[in-house]
Amino acid sequence: MNTVQSADGTTIAYTRSGEGEPLILVGGSFSERAHPVMTQLAEQLAPHFTVYNYDRRGRGDSGDADEYAVEREIEDLAALIAEAGGAAKVFGMSAGGALALKAAASGVPITKLALYDTPFIIGEDGPTPPADFTEQLKELTSAERRGDAVEFFMVQGMGAPAEAVAGMRFAPFWGDLESLAHTLPYDTTIMGDFSVPAELADVKAPVLAVYGGNAAPWLHAAAHKVAETVPDCKHQALAGQDIAPDPAVLAPELKNFLAG
Repeated sequence: MNTVQSADGTTIAYTRSGEGEPLILVGGSFSERAHPVMTQLAEQLAPHFTVYNYDRRGRGDSGDADEYAVEREIEDLAALIAEAGGAAKVFGMSAGGALALKAAASGVPITKLALYDTPFIIGEDGPTPPADFTEQLKELTSAERRGDAVEFFMVQGMGAPAEAVAGMRFAPFWGDLESLAHTLPYDTTIMGDFSVPAELADVKAPVLAVYGGNAAPWLHAAAHKVAETVPDCKHQALAGQDIAPDPAVLAPELKNFLAG
C-alpha cells in the first residue's frame, strides 16, 4: 500500500501495479480499492498501464475530513495524478465516473477518461430520488441506521425493487455494504439532482461512456446524454453486462480506448 497527501492534508491510500502510462481507477458507490471488480480490473489492465487503484476518502485505508465537499474529492484525484507524473488516464465506475467528469471539467489533467454506468437519471423509467435524498441519508447514517441507509439508497437512488433489497439484508455481503453506508451521501452530493451537468461541456479530454447492455434503459440514456454534452465523447454498450460488469469483459474495451 502507498499513500499520498491531498490538498487538505487527508491521507489517500492506493495500490500501484503494472508498467506503462498512468491510469487511475475511481470506484463508485459501495466500492473501495479492495472491491473484487476494482482489484480484477487492476490485474487485467496492469500489463498495459501503471494502474493506481485507490480508496476514495472515507473508505478503506484512506482518511476523511469532518465536512464533505466534492471539491475535496477532486483534489484527491488531482493529488494522485500529480503522484503519477502530472497527467493520467482515468476510469470511473458508476458515481466515480461522475466525480472524474467533474474533475476533468474543472481542469484536472486527465488525458483520457472512460466511464461505466454513470448514474445520471435520464428518462421517465429511472428512479426518482427525493429532493432531500442526501439529507435523509445523512440522518440515517448519523443515527447508525446503516442498513436502513443502504436500503433507502438502493431503492430510491438505484431503482432496485424494495422486496429484493429487503431480502439482501440476509446475504453475506450485506455487512460490506453497511460498512460503506456513511459514504453514500458523498456520492449523492456528487450526483446532485442526477441530471447531466452543463459544466461537462468544459471537458477537454476524449471520453468513452460505456453502459451495460443488460442495464436499465435509463443508464443507457445517461451514457447517450453524456456523449451529447461532452465535446469529444462516444458511447458504447457492453453486451451481456449489467451494473456489476465482468472485469474480463470490460478491461479489453478500456484498454482499446485508453491505450489509443
